[in-house]
Amino acid sequence: MKQLDIFDILDNAAPDGGTSTADAAVTGHTEDTTSDASAAAERAQLLSLRRELEEHNYNYYVLSTPTISDREFDEKMHLLESLEARHPELADPDSPTQHVGSDLQVSDGFAQLAHRRPMLSLQNTYSEADIRQWYDRVIKDLGIGAGADSLPEIVCELKYDGLSISLWYEDGKLTHALTRGDGTRGDDVLNNILTIRNIPRRVEVPAGESSTFEIRGEVLLPWASFERINREREAQEEPLFANPRNAASGTLKQLDPRIVAQRGLDAYLYYYLSDKTPAPTHSGCLDYARRLGFHISDAIRVCRSIDEIMDFIAYWDTRRRELPVATDGIVLKVNDLSLQQQLGYTAKTPRWAIAYKFPAEKQQTLLRSISYQVGRTGVVTPVANLEPVQLSGTTVSRATLHNEDFIRQLGIREGDMVWVEKGGEIIPKITGKVDDNETSPRADFCFISHCPECGAELIRDPEEAAWRCPNEQGCPPQQKGKIEHFVSRKAMNIDGIGEETIDLFFERGMVHDIADLYSLTTEQIMQLPGFKQKSAQNIVDGISRSTQVPWERVLFAIGIRYVGETTAKKIARRFTDIDALRSARKEELMTIDDVGEQVAQSIISYFEKPQNIDIIRRLQEAGVQLAGAEAPQQLSAALDGKNIVISGVFRHHSRDEYKQMIELHGGKNTSSISKKTSFVLAGENMGPQKLEKAQALGIDIIDEDRFLAMIETKE
Repeated sequence: MKQLDIFDILDNAAPDGGTSTADAAVTGHTEDTTSDASAAAERAQLLSLRRELEEHNYNYYVLSTPTISDREFDEKMHLLESLEARHPELADPDSPTQHVGSDLQVSDGFAQLAHRRPMLSLQNTYSEADIRQWYDRVIKDLGIGAGADSLPEIVCELKYDGLSISLWYEDGKLTHALTRGDGTRGDDVLNNILTIRNIPRRVEVPAGESSTFEIRGEVLLPWASFERINREREAQEEPLFANPRNAASGTLKQLDPRIVAQRGLDAYLYYYLSDKTPAPTHSGCLDYARRLGFHISDAIRVCRSIDEIMDFIAYWDTRRRELPVATDGIVLKVNDLSLQQQLGYTAKTPRWAIAYKFPAEKQQTLLRSISYQVGRTGVVTPVANLEPVQLSGTTVSRATLHNEDFIRQLGIREGDMVWVEKGGEIIPKITGKVDDNETSPRADFCFISHCPECGAELIRDPEEAAWRCPNEQGCPPQQKGKIEHFVSRKAMNIDGIGEETIDLFFERGMVHDIADLYSLTTEQIMQLPGFKQKSAQNIVDGISRSTQVPWERVLFAIGIRYVGETTAKKIARRFTDIDALRSARKEELMTIDDVGEQVAQSIISYFEKPQNIDIIRRLQEAGVQLAGAEAPQQLSAALDGKNIVISGVFRHHSRDEYKQMIELHGGKNTSSISKKTSFVLAGENMGPQKLEKAQALGIDIIDEDRFLAMIETKE
């Protein structure tokens, strides 16, 4: 069935009247005017259709039992569109025809609101023993004696791996949608939430029940949507999302709801809050919310013993692999709301609830073969080709093997059974060999000696783990990889040139290096399959616009080995044009932060090659910015000597802006946490691995408000 939303039943809806079928007489109506009676009938039919389509949405998305076909649904939608066009006086922004993302307003930003009730985190546990300990503590805190006949009911639910959201309804209508934020305040992302197809905009509350309430849940990106988005991002040379949770978080932070609408978010609601609750138990409140039209999971069980809890966990530890969305554990809650109040809260967590996290998922599979890929810098990476296996809702058939040393440490060979793991990330990895007591003879592993693409003999620096193809100018993957890097978003940001287009340029002999791009014409590109005047002109225009890209990004784009985005920025501030950089001595280069002997020698080696000098000359002739402004002066010494790691999503400034602030106040941006890290600047949804490592090393974690105060007071 076509995906649409659950919309509110209009307050001014007239009693059902007129036909609501797709073959109604009005379908072929073309007159400019109608009689009063006819107009009244059409208005009644319009209101009836809106309610009928809402019911079909409820059947499809909530009950999963559609009662009409996709075609019938579309016909009714088209009929409603024609009726609304004829009766603009009945226009309603919440009509099913008006909910499409392209019609939503673009926000200028997100307002921050205080949560009516704090959004606390749950205590995480990872073992059966921890769950038993929590359960025993609940019984003890409630004053229930050992061997009592009546033990507290525990509700077990799936723990969905998404982004927490709090939905506020007033008079039955959705008015605010807050992210968790810091637990006391969150971003109001209402416009984005309105694009999620199974969140009601308004609900009909039964007489006697409160129409003002809050319901909390999780915003998720289904596996199918996640894989589609990553395919699209890969085609656009954008970084891939590591997992659905990150993708959902990044999506919900988009300022343009039209982008959010295209992503295909989902939501599961799991906690109803009101001054007047409709039931004395948590499970009863969820049943009530389900009747209102909210998407409540069916994977919920009221357990009356620790054994029932363990059975639920064991069941879903296996079955969760069949779910359309990511889950990472089980949430346990005391069912009786009065007992929840009695148990209360710690400073950070409720005592009446706990989260059990599933162990990282892994499977055994056959290592069919090892193939090799050549990157843009010549690094040859071994890849495991696996017997396809299901992991966390996706089929895994390939995994990186990193380098020769990694393979030898694992002791694996082609034909071995291996362990494949995903854990919290989507990128699969091989973690070991299965002890299978294999006795049949098989050849030992031997890394290839020549490039699989150009045949050049591979070399290996004694200081590195990787084998490398030295044929920089004649190895096709390296040549094409340099161009892919050059046109990428963080480099020259040239739209319309993806991997397939670059392949075509090479096949036709139109492009051999990055400078050749600036000689392309619309007529040349139009000769390629799939290109017409407009698409060809767009590429030429994009190449022309790239001549305005600033010097520091051009330096990153030309692809000097070891010169990444941050390092390029620092070098460009010290050497403000390509000629000054070309003339720099190794000692001068090494005075720049982050530039050691290896990076300095790589820069010198780059300019020693005549081919690179020729490329630079042609880029200059094309008008590419190979000179920049003087470096901005440091604003303060507030962060002098401090190594700072940034993690999470921020409210006040972007990550790039915070990186610039750190540098302007004397600090150093680092990508990974170590004993040398001074502190972590953390936004919402800090990476769990970074959080765990920072806590283990005792490193301070500060939020952006504290950081801004830190640099403001010390200027």
